[in-house]
Amino acid sequence: MRILVTGAAGMIGRKLVARLARDGEVAGKPIAALDLHDIVAADLVSIADAETSVFVGDIASPDTVDMLVSRRPDVIFHLAGVVSGEAEANFDLGYRVNLDGTRMLFDAIRLADYRPRVVFTSSIAVFGAPFPDVIPDDFHPTPMTSYGTQKLIGEALLSDYTRRGFMDGIGIRLPTICVRPGKPNKAASGFFSGIIREPLNGQEAILPVPRSVVHTHASPRSAVGFLIRAAGIDGDLVGPRRNLNMPGVGVTVGEQIEALERVAGSNVVSLIREAPDEAVWSIVRNWPTRFEARRARELGFEAETSFDEIVKVYVEEELA
Repeated sequence: MRILVTGAAGMIGRKLVARLARDGEVAGKPIAALDLHDIVAADLVSIADAETSVFVGDIASPDTVDMLVSRRPDVIFHLAGVVSGEAEANFDLGYRVNLDGTRMLFDAIRLADYRPRVVFTSSIAVFGAPFPDVIPDDFHPTPMTSYGTQKLIGEALLSDYTRRGFMDGIGIRLPTICVRPGKPNKAASGFFSGIIREPLNGQEAILPVPRSVVHTHASPRSAVGFLIRAAGIDGDLVGPRRNLNMPGVGVTVGEQIEALERVAGSNVVSLIREAPDEAVWSIVRNWPTRFEARRARELGFEAETSFDEIVKVYVEEELA
């Protein structure tokens, strides 16, 4: 089996590649070749008896996607994209990468005339306010950011290309992935990780929104699990509605901080400083809260059940 990962140098991409290297298989089939793509070089990994290649290029370039698809990967994990805050700040870049890049990749698959499994990372940003207390699977997507709009169009393309038989696509709407390791990025959701990550590393963290904000989270470990599950799931079980809300833990920011205190103590929590930021709040205030995610759970997608678990995953994987 040949695997392609776009966005392989990103945080989730790196963790997915590490999992693939560890398992050596996807859906019970051994990995014979692994192609890693990003705008910068991804780290080369080693898989026994498998060919691993690294490609650098613009996902919105026809030459790049044609080359990647010409290798006829059996499973394509499409993670490449511009994050939410940057997509909102740079309209042209967001649409070129998140929409044009996705369309070019999907069309290269269509023209190659074969039917790979495509796992598309979408986002709960496809939904917009007002929200019920718990968002059901059939809640209508009405994005209120450019990023959410770009992801929703990608979902529609995935469904149509799957319906036409050009590919076998599964879209996974990721909750906010927390706690993200490394340095902050330009995602508007970055503070959700920052208020946990920075204090655990002995650094001050800025909280730009009220503690009453409710949001749904899953760990990077769960995100990788979602991707692996989506790669192997029977498409007939999913049916024609190919885009799924992933499960996660719905909590307030205040409850996040309480979980941090239970895991790491009050001295760590004291490093969080509240500093309202209207630019961040204008985006976050329109984001969804808690999700039912019944379809995904019934299809075998799993996530943490408490925010304490999410904090402990970060401690175990990044600080141990």
